[in-house]
Amino acid sequence: MASKVSQEYGTLVFNDAVMRERLPRPTYKELEKVIKEGRRLDLDIANEVAHAMKEWALEQGATHYAHWFQPLTGITSEKHDSFLAPQKDGTALMTFSGKELVQGEPDASSFPNGGLRATFEARGYTAWDPTSPAFIKDEVLCIPTAFIAYTGEALDKKTPFLRSTVALNDQAKRVLALFGKHPKSVECTVGPEQEYFLIQEKDFASRPDLIMCGRTLFGCEPVKGQELEEHYFGAIRPTVNEYMKELDDELWKLGIPATTKHNEVAPCQHELAPVFERASMAIDHNLLTMEKMKVIASHHGLTCLQHEKPFDYVNGSGKHDNWSIAADGKNLLDPSDTPEENLQFLVFLTAVIAAVDKHQDLMRCSVASAGNDHRLGANEAPPAIISIFLGDDLAGVVNALINGESYTSHGHEIFDVGVPQLADVVLDTTDRNRTSPFAFTGNKFEFRMCGSQQNLSDPNMVLNTAVAEMLDEFATLMEQVPEEEFASSALAWIKDTLTAHQRIIFNGNGYSEEWPKEAEKRGLLNLRTTADALPAITKPENLAFFSKYGVLDEAESTARYVAKAEQYAKLLNIEANTMVYMVRHYYLPALYDYSGDLAQTVATKEAIGIQSPAERELLAELTDGITLITQLADSLEVKNKEAQAIKDPGLLDDAYRDVVIPAMEALRAPVDAMEQVVGHEYWPFPSYNRMLFYV
Repeated sequence: MASKVSQEYGTLVFNDAVMRERLPRPTYKELEKVIKEGRRLDLDIANEVAHAMKEWALEQGATHYAHWFQPLTGITSEKHDSFLAPQKDGTALMTFSGKELVQGEPDASSFPNGGLRATFEARGYTAWDPTSPAFIKDEVLCIPTAFIAYTGEALDKKTPFLRSTVALNDQAKRVLALFGKHPKSVECTVGPEQEYFLIQEKDFASRPDLIMCGRTLFGCEPVKGQELEEHYFGAIRPTVNEYMKELDDELWKLGIPATTKHNEVAPCQHELAPVFERASMAIDHNLLTMEKMKVIASHHGLTCLQHEKPFDYVNGSGKHDNWSIAADGKNLLDPSDTPEENLQFLVFLTAVIAAVDKHQDLMRCSVASAGNDHRLGANEAPPAIISIFLGDDLAGVVNALINGESYTSHGHEIFDVGVPQLADVVLDTTDRNRTSPFAFTGNKFEFRMCGSQQNLSDPNMVLNTAVAEMLDEFATLMEQVPEEEFASSALAWIKDTLTAHQRIIFNGNGYSEEWPKEAEKRGLLNLRTTADALPAITKPENLAFFSKYGVLDEAESTARYVAKAEQYAKLLNIEANTMVYMVRHYYLPALYDYSGDLAQTVATKEAIGIQSPAERELLAELTDGITLITQLADSLEVKNKEAQAIKDPGLLDDAYRDVVIPAMEALRAPVDAMEQVVGHEYWPFPSYNRMLFYV
């Protein structure tokens, strides 16, 4: 089996090994410089790559190619074109040129664009991203690309992210040059941990809320949830195990280094984690993983739910973004055994701390969504307040630097388990803090606020640019300092910067009641909802910030605000409409049937002299419930229509946060209460008890 995995790994990817084998050596070397050093791509090179790519794809059974891109929907898109070129003599050739490889032309007006494109202005372009390898999916050669408008603005998630990697590369090289190092490239690395739910396909198909919204809009609390804590890391049920096996096989063929899989905390919840990769490739791979998760689930009679909160009363799903920086493959956030003496590490650590504090509004905004609002702040995910966990040892180093004191790192300690047959355990220098939004975990930071269904380009774009800004500040200052004064000047910058931004460091319990109060005293933001967070994008200082580093110009930033604001309102509009539809077409008819049958039973009993006080009391409760549910459904419909009439994106989002969402919550409560008293055979949808605990 191991040899089979090794033989099949990456077989559907036009990766470095394939390019080295199939491209002429000079062509391969030039393309390597494009990928690793950021050189410009020559069209002659592109033609040779296109020919080799086509020949390889045909051998793999591909008949079409597609520019695979990431519009502002957050998911991926593709348009399939065949390699077929009909000839005058009735035959056909299979062709693919460098021009077709490097540029495509999908419609730019039918995707979310925040006003950058109108319906009558439809032209847009896709541009090949050679830093992420092409792959075969469903007999189609998929070519990762950026997506831009005819006017040049970015219309996707990938382009600004790639620009942010350029900014990070440029500024990190300036800093490393001060240490006498000149790497070919500096890039961020990412390892996304993906959480998801699996339920039976038949249950999914019978619930309009899951189909339309990805989450249950109704459902009373199950008799059992996750309180026994037996699902986390528990034995994986056979059906799920078969699903995971097939998923691994398919991901490995695509060169996706999936390694860890296990049951998560909530019933029916699971997690998959890969090995760290260059961030652009890791994000592409995560999007592919999410797609494959959904497709493969149907092979096993299952449905994969990637919404942040498919079910109330149990944990929702996140996607932990494990982020670091590497120079020619060497991790710049590795503290070594003596971080207090590692000046280069301390500079990069300080830059990250200051970046997160300075741009906490954009960090929060980067993970804001209607779905994620259900997670953040609950006892399953970090609070909506951005803070950094360093752990005791590294926090000790930071405090010593701020206070001008000496500090000796504890290093790795050895713990004797107390059983002779068991090896001693090597302890890390810090514990974990699952309540922290942004935690240092040994040689990387784990951004734990990301939603399970989101594209990780957004948070990593913000993080890369923010860190680039602080590295720029350091390099600009230190480049003016004599070499003999560099170390002392660098330490002075570290001390001043950490002192200015130490408020963001919090090693305590983020779930405690005291923390929001403490955070407010520190001046940290608490942007509880998406509607609270999104306006940060258009602050003048944030528009200038992205523009300075060439990541987003003002029009592109504004467009992203509009697109995100519209998406938030659109999703909630769909949820509100779905709730009204389900109530009127399913729940109320079920209540009419049950109460009608119950009334007939009461009448029959009393006609023969049998009193039925319990049934009469239940009948009254049902009648009151029907009246209340009808009124609340009508009210929700009116409030939703009133919100939809609002044209300003910010005011529209405020209306959904302040008016429509409370109306949705008000309607759900009596419906869920009725589920607890209505006969099982009358209830129109599978319950939480059934969906979460299938065999």
